[in-house]
This record gives sequence, C-alpha cells and structure tokens, in this order.
Amino acid sequence: MRGDVFVLSLKNIVKEYPIGDGKVSALKGVSMDFRENEFVSILGQSGCGKTTLLNIIGGLDKYTSGDLIINGRSTKKYRDRDWDIYRNHRVGFVFQSYNLIPHQTVLSNVELALTLSGVTPQERRKRAINVLEQVGLGDQLNKKPNQMSGGQMQRVAIARALVNNPDILLADEPTGALDSATSVQIMEILKEIAKDKLVIMVTHNPDLAKKYSTRIIQLLDGEVISDTNPCTPEEIHPIAEETQKRKRTKGKSMSFFTALSLSFNNLMTKKGRTFMTSFAGSIGIIGIALILSISNGVQLYIDKVEEDTLSGYPVMLESSTVDLSSMMAAMMGQKESENEHQLDKVYSNDVMSGMMSAISSGATENDLAEFKKYIESGKSNINELITDIKYGYSTPIGIYKADTSDGIQQVNPGWVFEKLGMAGSSEGAGAAMPMMTNTDVWDELIGNTELIDSQYDVIAGRMPSSYNEVVVIVDENNEISDYTLYTLGLRDFSELEDMLEAMYNGEEYTVDSSSYTYDEILNLKFKLLVNTDRFAKENGIWVDKGNDEVYMIDKVNNATEISVVGILRPSPDAAATSVSGTVGYLSSLTEYLINRVNESEIVKEQKENENIDVFSGLEFKGSETDDLTMEDITAYIASLPAEESAQMNAYLQQMVMNGMSEKKIIEAFSGNIIKTSNATYEENMAKMGVSDLADPTSIYIYPKDFDSKDEIAQIITDYNQWVSEEKQITYTDYVGMMMSSVTTIINAISYILIAFVAISLVVSSIMIGIITYISVLERTKEIGILRAIGASKKDISRVFNAETLIVGFVAGVIGIGGTLLLNIPINIILQKVAEINASATLPWQAAIILVIISMSLTLIAGLFPSRVASKKDPVVALRAE
Repeated sequence: MRGDVFVLSLKNIVKEYPIGDGKVSALKGVSMDFRENEFVSILGQSGCGKTTLLNIIGGLDKYTSGDLIINGRSTKKYRDRDWDIYRNHRVGFVFQSYNLIPHQTVLSNVELALTLSGVTPQERRKRAINVLEQVGLGDQLNKKPNQMSGGQMQRVAIARALVNNPDILLADEPTGALDSATSVQIMEILKEIAKDKLVIMVTHNPDLAKKYSTRIIQLLDGEVISDTNPCTPEEIHPIAEETQKRKRTKGKSMSFFTALSLSFNNLMTKKGRTFMTSFAGSIGIIGIALILSISNGVQLYIDKVEEDTLSGYPVMLESSTVDLSSMMAAMMGQKESENEHQLDKVYSNDVMSGMMSAISSGATENDLAEFKKYIESGKSNINELITDIKYGYSTPIGIYKADTSDGIQQVNPGWVFEKLGMAGSSEGAGAAMPMMTNTDVWDELIGNTELIDSQYDVIAGRMPSSYNEVVVIVDENNEISDYTLYTLGLRDFSELEDMLEAMYNGEEYTVDSSSYTYDEILNLKFKLLVNTDRFAKENGIWVDKGNDEVYMIDKVNNATEISVVGILRPSPDAAATSVSGTVGYLSSLTEYLINRVNESEIVKEQKENENIDVFSGLEFKGSETDDLTMEDITAYIASLPAEESAQMNAYLQQMVMNGMSEKKIIEAFSGNIIKTSNATYEENMAKMGVSDLADPTSIYIYPKDFDSKDEIAQIITDYNQWVSEEKQITYTDYVGMMMSSVTTIINAISYILIAFVAISLVVSSIMIGIITYISVLERTKEIGILRAIGASKKDISRVFNAETLIVGFVAGVIGIGGTLLLNIPINIILQKVAEINASATLPWQAAIILVIISMSLTLIAGLFPSRVASKKDPVVALRAE
C-alpha cells in the first residue's frame, strides 16, 4: 500500500464512560482522515481526549458510537480476534513510560510482537536485531530494561513498534519522560519513520509538534478545534476490494514455548518468592508422596511377609484329606449365622455341629495325578500366581551316617523319639502337614531360587546344585537344635539315654552345649539308601535284611554319598522361611529316589507278577489259584526261618525216600501251608517305597501373595466345575482363615491414606489458585502491554497457564526431593524404633505421576485466574503500576 492511498478514517467517533448513574463524554463526534504516510501530532490540554483518541485508533479502546474505517473496512462488526490482528500487524505503540516487560531482554522485548505473528525463531531474531540496529541499539541486545537509560528504553519501545512493519505508529507522549537532548533524538527517529508510515503522536509540547510534524490536530473537551493539514476530498477514496482482501491477515497465536519463556523469566525475577510459592505448593505433594512412600514401603513389607509366610503355609492338596478348612472355620467361630434374629435374647451358635459334620464327612480322595496334569498343561496360567509348586511322594528318603565304624546310624527319617520310646517312626512324615510337628530334620527346598536367596544368607559354602548335595540351615543365632545334632550323629545319643534315666531316678543331669566350625559342618557326609536296598533275594523270594547289620553296613558303605555343601542362615529381612527342617535338599533328590526304586529288581519283578507276593512266593488273595503243588511246598519251606526250614526240608526228603506219593506229601503239608499271601500288591509297593512321579501324594502350591492365593482358589473351583465328581479336589487353606482379619485392617488403613491424599490435593489446589491470582494482579501491566502488541485473550490465558505449569512442576520436583530426604529419618524410625523391616520408598512411576498431578492441579487451579487476566481491559491494565 504505497502512494496517496487512504489509510484510516474516523467518522463521528463518540466515547462515553459510565460514572455512577451518569456518563462522561471523552470524545464528542470526532471525525478525521489520515494519509498513508504523514507525521500527525495531536495537541490539547490534559483530559481533552487525546489518549482516548489514540487508544481508539490503536484498537485498545472501543468507541461508543460512530465508525472507525480501516483500509475502507468498517470496524463496527470487528470481533476481539480482528482487533488483536489489527494491533499486531497494522499498529505499533510507543508509550511515554516505555511499557517494556522488565524480566525480558531487549531482544526478547522486540521479538515478542513477532512471536504473535507466527514468525519462525530464526527470522524473528534476524528482524529484531535489524530494527534494533536501526534505532542504534545493536550492541544492547542482551540487556534488561532496568540496565538502560530512558532514551535507550524509548528506542527499544520504538523498535518493538516497528518490528512487525506496521502501517501506523502511535506514540503517546514519547518524550514526556526524557530530557531535551534525548527528546530530539527520539523525534528525529519518528520523523524518519513518518516518511514511509503514518505516525500519530499525542504530546503536550507544541514546539516539538511544530518542528517535526507535518500536521497538527488540536483537541479541546473531546472535540477537534483545528487541523493544519486535513485530507482533501480528492485524497479520500475507497480502497479496491482486492486490496482489502490482500491486506487482511490471518491471526496467529502465541506459541506455548513463548508463553513458558515469558512466565519463566518473570518467575526468575522473583526467585525467592517463586521458591516459597513452589515450596508451599509442594507441601501437599510432600504429604501425598510421603503417604505413598510409607504405603509403598509397608506394602512391599506386607508383600514380603505374604511371600515368606505363604512359603511356609502353602495351599495344600493331599491325596487323602478331610475338610479341615470347614473344621477350623467352625472352631474359630468364622461360620456365619444362618438364622437372622433380633438382639433380644441369647442364641446358640452351633459350632459343634459344624465340627462334627466336618469329621463325619470322612476322608476325601483327591485325584492329584489328574490335577497335576492339568496345572502342568498351562491351561490354568497358575505359574503367574505362584513362587513354586512342590510335589510330595510316599517314597521315604533313607539317610545314614557315612561312618559305619561304630555300626550303622540312621539319620532320616527321624529316629530319636522312637529310640527313646516317646513316639513312633516318622517314616512318611514328609507328606504331613507343614504346620504339624515333624520329627524329620530333612526337608525339600522350594524350587524358587530367588525366594530362597531372599529368605536365607549363605554364611559358608554354597547352594546345592545336584541331587547329592544338601545345605545345613541354622537359626538367626547360628544355632541348631540338639535334637538335630543327635539325629545327624553329631552328638552321642547315649547322652539322651543317660539324661532320661537320670530324670526317671529324680537326679539332675546336665549336658554341656557344643559348637562346630563351618568346616566341620561342610565336611559332613551321609549315605543314601532307598527302601529296596534292604531286600535281598534268597531261595527265590525276597527277604527283608534291614535287621542284618553286616548286610546293611555293606549297603551303606557302597551307597550314594550325600555331601553338605553350604550353611544357610535366615535373612534378617525375612518375615518367615520356607524350610521347616535343618537339612535342605533339592527336588532332584526326590526324583532320583523314585527312579532308583522303580528301576530296582524287586520292584520290576513285582510289577511283572502282579498276582504273586515277591516276599512269600504266594499268590495274593483274590487271585485265581489251582490246588496245592510240590512247588508250593518247596516255596513254603524256603520261606521259613533257616533252622525250621532245614528241619522241614529234611522231613520232606524223608517222605520222598520212603516212596510216599506226591498226593500224600501234599495232603501232609496242606494243613500247614497257607496258599495265598496275607499281603496285597498295593501294600508291597508301599513297603518298597514305590511312587509314580505323575501321581503325587501331595501338592503344595506357594502363592506369591494373598491376592494370588485367592485366584488359585478360584482356579481350583473352576477346575472342580468341569471335571467329574470323583476327580474334584478338596484343599486346605489355613492362611486364608488366619489372615482374614489382617486383610480387613490393611484395607481400612488404605482407605484412611486415600482420605489424607484427597485432603492434601484439595488444599494444594486452593492455595495454588490463590497464588496464581496474586500473580495476575502483579502482572496486570504486562497484560496490557501484551494486549497492546496484539496478544489475544487466549494468549494471555496461555501465559498464566504456563506460569502455573512451571510453579506446579517446581512444586512437584521440590515435593519429590523433600520426600526422598524425609524418607531417610522415616526409615530409621521404622527400622529402629518400630522394629519393622519396611523401607519407605517412593516408586519412580509415582514420582513422575505426582509431578504431572502437581502440574495438572496448578493448571486447573490457575484456570480461573488466567481467565480473569484474559478479560482485563488493556487500557486499564496499561495504567496499572
């Protein structure tokens, strides 16, 4: 738009301000036209309407009536967005008080208008530097306004007004705060600008106006009283439609990065207050983070307790079981009352009937082989819920002391109480319930090495890696019970016998305590025998040689050696441990035993002859048999004790020598010979310790936690629903009953913590909203400046939203940092004073989420203040101090 083309026209502009019930007129029907390039000075006394006229021309204030025509287009229907675009692209403001943003550098102040125009950062910087060089400030780019003189600041303001290459430059008393020499410099700059642009200046100084202006308009009481160079009718003509379209510019929005930069620089000018504000905002975050830290630490502790506890109290499935869960529920009074009644009398709760019902239901047979096949198929996804599954078998583990110089000594199954006459053999106790008293000191380790490592510390040696390697487990004081020491042969059993005899005689007897070096324990050797090693074949039948000391010593000396390779001690952090015995072995030892038994000659022979008792040579009861034969007589004689067998054999030979027929011999022996065995096939297999790896006698399922335990219970329930009745599984869950009240307490604590969190969040939000509103009040003038250079209401909101985000981010970071520091004494209190091995730990995910929550809350809390800021009248805001 060059040449004598009409630029701006005011038609009968009226501006009224409401005062009380009345109105005051600042402009009373002002009309004037402006050329594209001229230097117009508007003179008049204070209060005559000069600044109001300038603000209306600049789009900062809205006229009451009349019309402002810009490039031939009426502004009567201008929206807020249209005025924003007009101020940003068509008008540049130069104020008496400079109105620079103090926390921005010179370069940033000038660039600001370009950011609202959507100019790229590179182009923005280039243009800003260029215009600053034009006003003589090319070497002052990085200074802050408070580091400059008044004349320099006014030149910065002129550079900011020119950087967008506007059509109109509006100057409101540009020399009012300057000395004479500086005023001349500023006026020379404006005069030079007026060669290419329309410059409209409001001033009280008529001398400067006459010297530099090409046109002077005099105002008095809101009316034009003189105009030295008004536009002629020939100069006034409408602009072509295509020119109007070309000059319309699409508005841009301030980038969020620019908003962040403005807010960050503002906050940095008030570092102390910003920190205190953020710290105040962080208090709520610290409270929440501490609750989460302690809750997380306690939860981790509970999880560890659950995992450790459940490693000792698994969900148990036995091949033959009774409904112990129902029985215990009845005993513990956990059975819900079936009859509702008023609280007006004392009513009976039939506990005994529940117990008797459970007892009378008898034992239930569980098909564990089918269930084992099911869980190993992967259909149940049970592996995601467990730390381990342990399978128990009826095959006993026969362990003997390796040193046979003083005879053989059995180590496992436990024998001490049996020899003292205080209990029966504990053979087969491996299938007993873990919580019941078990005289065995050997126990299978669970297969979860990570859990074992978390529960135990290796204080000497290493963990076992083969079936013939075991570990000895001491308590937290490095002690082993004397019962174990006697059982393992480390202490002389005669001490117990002497003690028992002294007790019977009413005498005192003291046994000195003993100690052993780690090397002594690690040098322990044992020998492994299976049940079938006790049997030897003689005269066609198998004979139990368990009482033949010579035979057994030979077997022990040639048996598989078991070595102690490590010593374990419970970890101080372990709430419970998974091994109930003192010697721990791997599941591979159980598999080795079962395979050894199944591969023995006696077992193979018995399996091949299912109708014949290998221990007597007789057929089992119920087998189809013929009459007694000579072979039966021979077998019968062979089964007798040696001396009696010799006598009976001599008697038989005498009958044959006397020519007695077989029939007569058979008749003679028929009264003495029992043709069928009193044993059964199943009894013989049990006697030999035969087991099938696919058919366990017990399954111990170790859940990860209580939630997993509940899911496992549901898996069993689902399994029972789709299998036939005879294959359904009954299980015992002791921990579930014992921990039901604990779960209730934990849930109650969780609800309380949630309530604290909610209160903290509300308090933080209210406080941050108040602080943001205070910031709006403090930055009112900055709002006016931004609106003057074309910032929209949304841009203003964005600036304050950016500030709340920064405050929220800093508050979140301070909150997280403060929490991490406070966790140190909290952990000391938990571990030393409360004696809980729980560590308050804030998960990193929670830390990030809390920072995001802090930013989100501050943003939400700042929405109202930012909206208030965006609605401020730019003219009023510019007057704020």
